[in-house]
Amino acid sequence: MPEQTFILNGEPVTVDVEDDVRLLWVLRDILGVKGPKYGCGINVCKACTSHINGKAFNPCAVPVGKLDAKDEITTIEGLPGEVPESKRGEHGLHPMQESWLDKDVAQCGYCQPGQIMAAVALVKKVRAEGRTITDADLDGIRNICRCGTYTRIREAIREGEQRM
Repeated sequence: MPEQTFILNGEPVTVDVEDDVRLLWVLRDILGVKGPKYGCGINVCKACTSHINGKAFNPCAVPVGKLDAKDEITTIEGLPGEVPESKRGEHGLHPMQESWLDKDVAQCGYCQPGQIMAAVALVKKVRAEGRTITDADLDGIRNICRCGTYTRIREAIREGEQRM
């Protein structure tokens, strides 16, 4: 089998797996990283949202063979490591994760890792554009929450933006 090498949550990893295996399965089944959830497998629900080189993407839609050894994959498990300890909250988490807790967003929690990863990517994107999040930006997040906590999600994103 071919070797696939990439950076996962700040650490280089190499796995023996065919090129066409979706990255989500590599993360969950081979590397044991369970934060990105399997929801649909067709890039619709966004429960698996993670970051590739700082941008939101869905590993259920990306064959591992498309990755380069320099590609940096960040999952919810690696998110706190993206900010200095001084920016982490009382639970040692990323500011967006802390906002999620403060706003009591989660009900079942299944979609939350993907929601948080999408939110962090959005904040980074709008900051790079020199602006703050608008309602239109929030409307553009397409992650599905089966419990319907969208109002609290939006509140947490706005609070997280201020903390980041």
